[in-house]
Amino acid sequence: MSNPSRSFPRPLADFTAATLGDAFKLQGFASTEIISRWADIAGPEIAAHSEPMKINWPRAQKTPGVEPPEPATLVLRVEGPAALEIQHLSAVILERVNRFFGWQAIGRLSLKQAPLRHREKPKAPPPPDPAIAARIAEGISEVTDEALRGALGRLGAAIKRK
Repeated sequence: MSNPSRSFPRPLADFTAATLGDAFKLQGFASTEIISRWADIAGPEIAAHSEPMKINWPRAQKTPGVEPPEPATLVLRVEGPAALEIQHLSAVILERVNRFFGWQAIGRLSLKQAPLRHREKPKAPPPPDPAIAARIAEGISEVTDEALRGALGRLGAAIKRK
C-alpha cells in the first residue's frame, strides 16, 4: 500500500530552498542563514549599515588534511558613510561571524561601498475593536479570571477581524 501524500500546506521555504540554494552557492554561501540572520550575527547597529554579499573561498589544497583549510573572505556591502566605522569594527565582525559558523571560517573582510537594500518592516495590525472584544469576553462566562477573559476576548476579536 502506498503512503498517502502530504495534504497539509507546506512552507514556502520548502519550494524556494532548491531554487535559491543554487544562487547562494554561486556566491559562496553554504546556507542562507548568514543573510537571513545577519542582524543576529553582527548585531543590530552593524547590520543597519552592512549586509553580506558573498564569501570568497580559497582554492582547495592539493593535499587535503595536511593543513587546516585557509579561511575565506567575507564580502560586505556597506553604505558609504559607515564604511570607515565597519572597517574599524572588522575584528569584532570576524569574531561574531566565526562564532556563528563554529570554526575559523572567515579570515578577512572585504568592503564594497554601495547602497543597501532596505527592507520594509511589516506594519503592526490595528488593535481589535474593543466593543467586539468585550462582547466576546461576556460570552465566556466559564472563565472566572477577568484578565484571562479580557485576553480571550481580544484574541477572539483579532481572529474575527481576519
